[in-house]
Amino acid sequence: MSSPPEVVSPANQQKLRMGLNGVLHAAGYSFAGLRAGWDEIAFRQEAIASSVLIPLAFWLGRGWLETALLAGSVLIVLMIELLNTGIETAIDRIGPEWHDLSKRAKDMGSAAVLLSLVLCSGIWVAALYQRFAA
Repeated sequence: MSSPPEVVSPANQQKLRMGLNGVLHAAGYSFAGLRAGWDEIAFRQEAIASSVLIPLAFWLGRGWLETALLAGSVLIVLMIELLNTGIETAIDRIGPEWHDLSKRAKDMGSAAVLLSLVLCSGIWVAALYQRFAA
């Protein structure tokens, strides 16, 4: 006995896209996410800083590994900021009233951004120290 075919609701039609069509639609969703992130002040500031820091990583890095670490640490900050914005947006969608679990979720997202900034700063300070003070 075979099982009935799975019914996909209209809200999940994108799950039916396969191959290149699926990749193109996924890329469109990704660019929409970047555009939505640009509306957030913190992401916009970090994106502008990254437009300076990533090219600087290619000058400062003394090999592909160091360059990748410098540029990658900047990209990690942007990724964590987008995830934090996603958490905050989802929490705000649930409702505007204050709730301890909502606060915890938002605080943890903010802490993740802070830790990514600490990591990025540490990597850049170490690279600058090695390049100019050592």
